[in-house]
Amino acid sequence: MPAQPGESPLRSVGFRWLMLFRICTLLSYQVAAVTVGWHIYELTRDPWSLGLVGLAEVIPFFCVAPFSGYLVDHLPRRKLGAAACLGLAINAGALALIAHGALPTSALWPIYAAVAVGGVGRSFLGPVYNALFARVLKREQFGRGASMGSVVFQAGLVLGPALGGVLVGVAGKSVSYGVAAVFAVAAALALLRMRVTEPAQTLQRGPVFASIAQGMRFVASNQIMLGAMALDMFSVLLGGAVSMLPAFIKDILHQGPEALGVMRAAPAIGSICVAIWLTRHPLQRNAGRILLFAVAGFGLCTIAFALSRHYWLSVALLVAYGMCDGVSVVLRSTILQLVTPDDMRGRVSSINSIFISSSNELGAFYDGTMARLLGLVPAVMMGGFVTLGVVAATARLAPRLRKLDLRELH
Repeated sequence: MPAQPGESPLRSVGFRWLMLFRICTLLSYQVAAVTVGWHIYELTRDPWSLGLVGLAEVIPFFCVAPFSGYLVDHLPRRKLGAAACLGLAINAGALALIAHGALPTSALWPIYAAVAVGGVGRSFLGPVYNALFARVLKREQFGRGASMGSVVFQAGLVLGPALGGVLVGVAGKSVSYGVAAVFAVAAALALLRMRVTEPAQTLQRGPVFASIAQGMRFVASNQIMLGAMALDMFSVLLGGAVSMLPAFIKDILHQGPEALGVMRAAPAIGSICVAIWLTRHPLQRNAGRILLFAVAGFGLCTIAFALSRHYWLSVALLVAYGMCDGVSVVLRSTILQLVTPDDMRGRVSSINSIFISSSNELGAFYDGTMARLLGLVPAVMMGGFVTLGVVAATARLAPRLRKLDLRELH
C-alpha cells in the first residue's frame, strides 16, 4: 500500500521492494558489463572490440524501447518486469557456461548476441521502475522518493563495477556471470513479492504504433518535460568527461591504473551526497532555476577538470561534477513522475530512457571523435562551453521550465 504523504517513503513496504528491485538490477547489469568487457578483451586484445560491446547493446535497446514502454502501459507491470529480469538471468547463465567452457565456442558472436539480448531486457527495467514508483508513493512523496532512488542508483554504479572486478579477479569470469544471474533472479522475486494495484488502463489494448505516437506527442507538447530531458541529454552528450578518464589519467595526470577506480567513483560519490541531502530537503521553489544552475555548474566543472594538472584537484572537481549531475537527475525524475499521467508512464519512461542512453552511449563515441580531431584537453573544454550554451538556449526556449515551481505540479 502507498505510504501516507507525511511519512518517509521508506515506510512504504512497496517502495522498499522497489528499491531492492532497482539495486539488484543495477548490480546484475554492472557485474555482467565489467565481466563481458574483460572477457572480450582477454580473447581479442583489441580495444575496438570493446567499442562493439556498447554498440551491440545500444542498437537493440533503441529499437525495442518504444515497444517496451507500450507493453508496460498495457500489461501487468510486475509480471512484465519479473519476466525481463529472468531473461537477464538466463542470459548471464549462458555467458557463464561459455566462460566455463561448457558451451565451447571460439567465435565472439555468441557473446555479442548475449549483450544484444541484455539490451532488449534492460529496455523494460526503466519503464517498469517508473510506472511502479507512482503506485507505491503519494504525489507529495515523489521528490523524496526520487532522491532515495538516485542514492540507490548511484550506489549501484559504485558497487557494481567494483564487485564485478573483484569477482573476475578472485573467482573467475564464470562465477562473476553467475553472481549477475543471481542478482537478476533476486530482482524478479522483489517485484513478485510487491503488493501494488495495477491501474485499470493497463488492461486495455490499443493500436501499437498509435499508442507509441501518443506518448511521443505528449512529451513533445510538454515544454517542462521535454526541456528537462533535452537539457540532460545534450549536456551529458556534449559535455561529459568520464569516458575520457583513462586518457587523462595516463597522459595528463600521469597516474597508474589504480587511479581510474577512484576517479570513476568520484562523480557517483558526489551524486550520492547530493541525493541524500535532497531526501531531507526536497526542492520545491525555484526548481527550474536550480536545475539550470546545476547543469551550468556541470559544464564549469568539465572545463576546470580539463585544465587541472593535479590528481586530487581533478578528483575533487569530479565530485562536484557528480553533485551537479545529481541535482539534475533528481529534478528530472521528479518532473517525470509528477507530469506523466499514470496510463502513459511506460511509454514516457521509455522515451526518457532513450534520451539517457543517447547521452551516455553516444556521448562516449562523440567524446572520442572530438578528442581525435581537436586533442584531448581542447575537446573536453569545448564540451563544457557547449554545455553552457545548451543551458542558455534552454532557459530562453523553455520559459516554463525556467520558472518551474514543483508545488504547482502536485
